[in-house]
Amino acid sequence: MERITVERQGHVIRIGLNRPEKRNAFDLTMLDELSAAYTEYEDDADLRCGVLFASGDHFTAGLDLAEVGPAVASGRTLFPVDRVDPLGLGPRRLTKPMVVAVQGWCLTIGVELMLAADIRVAAEDTRLSQLEVKRGIFPFGGATLRFPALSGWGNAMRWMLTGDALDAAEAYRIGLVQEVAPVGEVLARATALAQRVALQAPLAVQVTMASARAALTEGVEAESLRLTERARGLMATEDAAEGMRSFVERRNGDFKGR
Repeated sequence: MERITVERQGHVIRIGLNRPEKRNAFDLTMLDELSAAYTEYEDDADLRCGVLFASGDHFTAGLDLAEVGPAVASGRTLFPVDRVDPLGLGPRRLTKPMVVAVQGWCLTIGVELMLAADIRVAAEDTRLSQLEVKRGIFPFGGATLRFPALSGWGNAMRWMLTGDALDAAEAYRIGLVQEVAPVGEVLARATALAQRVALQAPLAVQVTMASARAALTEGVEAESLRLTERARGLMATEDAAEGMRSFVERRNGDFKGR
């Protein structure tokens, strides 16, 4: 059985964690298949938004440390360096948006996959824990970089330094997730958000993400110098012309990504 499922719905791709009998714990095969699915999404110009979700009652129990731990300790990277890194840390990273839907237990790398995504939706029964300190290691998949930026230093340290579990309501309160959905409806809600994103001009979506990320990584002043240049580049596209026509004609735009 495939560890990762891939389903296309128009311009949206849904990528599913599919090892429910192990609470979707990541072994090496599952890591490789996830990276392959992200790469497929990134390389297909017809796909405009992704949804990451999980089969079963739980998003993930984290890494299968019995297999993954020794491999990483001996020098293996979590994901192949020639593919897209789902954690957004390697040489190849997504330039298109990802919505994540979580439920049940979401541990360690599961939280970090959330943090690397752009929009996060949690079911009411979600329990999240960045518990690496309880295992003598630390979150090396991006939590130390992104959790404080999203939720503030104190909130991030409260949960990362104790390894305690937080529920969906607390995750929403500190900005870790954007919406909380009823149990059983989280995938539908995440998919609806992805479909809304996919209706917009894809080049404009990608430039918006690139600008916001550059402001975070390179600083506001550096990115402020690029804003007009980015805008001019988009103004020359067919989608911008279609956007103006749709505005004048009072209809939704029919964007082609050109």
